[in-house]
Amino acid sequence: MRRFGRLNSLWIAVLLMVACDDSGYQRSVPILPVRLVMNTYLEFTDFKETSFTDYVIVTRNGYFRKGKTTPVKPLLGDEACGYGGVLTYVTMNGYEAFDLACPYCAGRSKKCPCEIDGLFAVCPECGEQYDLSAGTAVPQKGLAREPMLKLNVMVSNGKITVTQRQ
Repeated sequence: MRRFGRLNSLWIAVLLMVACDDSGYQRSVPILPVRLVMNTYLEFTDFKETSFTDYVIVTRNGYFRKGKTTPVKPLLGDEACGYGGVLTYVTMNGYEAFDLACPYCAGRSKKCPCEIDGLFAVCPECGEQYDLSAGTAVPQKGLAREPMLKLNVMVSNGKITVTQRQ
């Protein structure tokens, strides 16, 4: 009886490993390079971890601060801003970063960058809202099946570095 129990446990473990293999999973938002650096001692002096709901959006046109239409600085040649641009947002947990492309629209071959409305990133095409408050960017209306693509954020010596997750 004990031997049978161990065999069952072994088969369950094997089945779980096979079932959890995400090699077949493909995100709706294409994975494109991201590499951005924001210096809080120079250009972004008031972009602090305590400035809740503050944000910086980076597109091919440059770095834009919350509510501003002129760029703080241009995108440099060695920098990359993903598929739909990058949102770096301040939550209660510190800085969080996401690709701005709406996963729902990207899954339908539309490149729709979301717009920021308070605690939400809102897709202007489909209207899906992604909750930014907890740093997860999960969809709220139920159209999308996945959250916005989360990016890595490292803070060191006054520099915020955003890169693609590995």
